[in-house]
Amino acid sequence: MTIGHVTRYIGIAAGLCVALWAAPLDAKECYAPDARAQERAFSRAVITEGGKTVWLGGQTASLPPSPDFDTQVRQVFASLDQTLKARGGSLKDMVTMTVFITDARLGDRFVQLRKEIFKECFPASALITVSGLAVPGLMVEVQGIAVVGGK
Repeated sequence: MTIGHVTRYIGIAAGLCVALWAAPLDAKECYAPDARAQERAFSRAVITEGGKTVWLGGQTASLPPSPDFDTQVRQVFASLDQTLKARGGSLKDMVTMTVFITDARLGDRFVQLRKEIFKECFPASALITVSGLAVPGLMVEVQGIAVVGGK
């Protein structure tokens, strides 16, 4: 690939970024068209237009962590919501999340809690089991992306 090709691709990418930035602000569209996506409380795709993109770093429960998984999950989502509210949004603006849990047997419980918290328009999501998190006793960590003020 030549420098000319790289410059051309950078120009195209910059044009796309400008086009997305100038897009009108609407509510996000969530797509969970099949029973499995509805059952597991995630969208197969989330369409966004306009708005401010907020990349959310991995958030965990308060320290020292509660030994109760439900409490940790609720603390994580409260922390994410607080972070988003400080930027003019809320959990409803999350478009994708990566969830790390330390016990695969807690995956179904996490899904139940996510259904309770998000109600219907779920973010796209991955649920990954890991052998441990940064602090002993933590059972869940969530990082994500939100689009505030747009789709």
